[in-house]
Amino acid sequence: MSPIERIVVRAPNWIGDVVLSLGAVRDLRRNFPAARIEMLARPWVADLYGAVREVDAVRPSTGVRADARSLRGQFDAAVLLPNSFASALAVWQAGIPHRWGYATDGRSPLLTRSGRVPPQVRGRSQVYYYRAMLASVGLTVTATPDASLSCPPEWSSRGEALLGDGPWIGLNPGAFYGTAKRWLPERYAAVGDTLARRTGSRVAIVGGAAERPLGESIARGMQEPARVLCGETGLADLAGVLSRLRLLVTNDSGPMHVAAALGVPVVAVFGPTDERETGPVGDAHRIVREPVYCSPCKLRECPIDHRCMTRIGVDRVIAEAQAMLARD
Repeated sequence: MSPIERIVVRAPNWIGDVVLSLGAVRDLRRNFPAARIEMLARPWVADLYGAVREVDAVRPSTGVRADARSLRGQFDAAVLLPNSFASALAVWQAGIPHRWGYATDGRSPLLTRSGRVPPQVRGRSQVYYYRAMLASVGLTVTATPDASLSCPPEWSSRGEALLGDGPWIGLNPGAFYGTAKRWLPERYAAVGDTLARRTGSRVAIVGGAAERPLGESIARGMQEPARVLCGETGLADLAGVLSRLRLLVTNDSGPMHVAAALGVPVVAVFGPTDERETGPVGDAHRIVREPVYCSPCKLRECPIDHRCMTRIGVDRVIAEAQAMLARD
């Protein structure tokens, strides 16, 4: 086999998945320490790789045809972190000699090395899912994947400028996947008020532009002042803001994973999703969930009474948050 000197890695499409796949990216670097490694990433996740020193460059992914044109003649190998047929089609059309990934979505004929998803990764953190893919195509992997992020100083400075004097506690009441993943807004307001009074911290509410009305409604429901940053931060700025927090109270979401990767203590409220697979990575975090029979259903919208979330009271979340702050 000719030497592999240039590798393109097709990144996952969502922020949380990017974080959970970082261990695999670092294992790939260990296998090819002298190679140039570039990420092919959707624009809304691309900036996060600025905090991953194992990556040499990032190029935008804008569709199969455009990606194939962009990659043609540029790389010796392609590693596919997503499971989609389209991601394999792009690197096949680009004529990249070595194409590696899971044998999912009927794409095996387009890959030169592929492996089946091993059953032992089900019910475990997805950091092991991505790690197992590399192992399945013959690469060496570490026993404990590293899914951390190191916030660049300029990102941290921008976060400090957006927040002002602290200390700060963050609330992340949104979740892109659907309303079923969202704990009740009035309970976020109650948690923010209580923690602000008991700890002397200020409260920042983070999220995307579409979550601005949600953030503003929570701020209006609070007695203590809150800084609403929803829609005011790009991904690098969001990471900078999160890096300045003492604690983040959050739903299962991309910002939850970014905060955890940055080493920020996280209290995460889980409902329809499986905390074993998509929970924040590391020991410095707490999961709050209600063990109802229908969870995890992994549905976007609850078809019944949303009991996995409505049965989680404010006092439980406050208790976990205060325990985390006391330990910190």
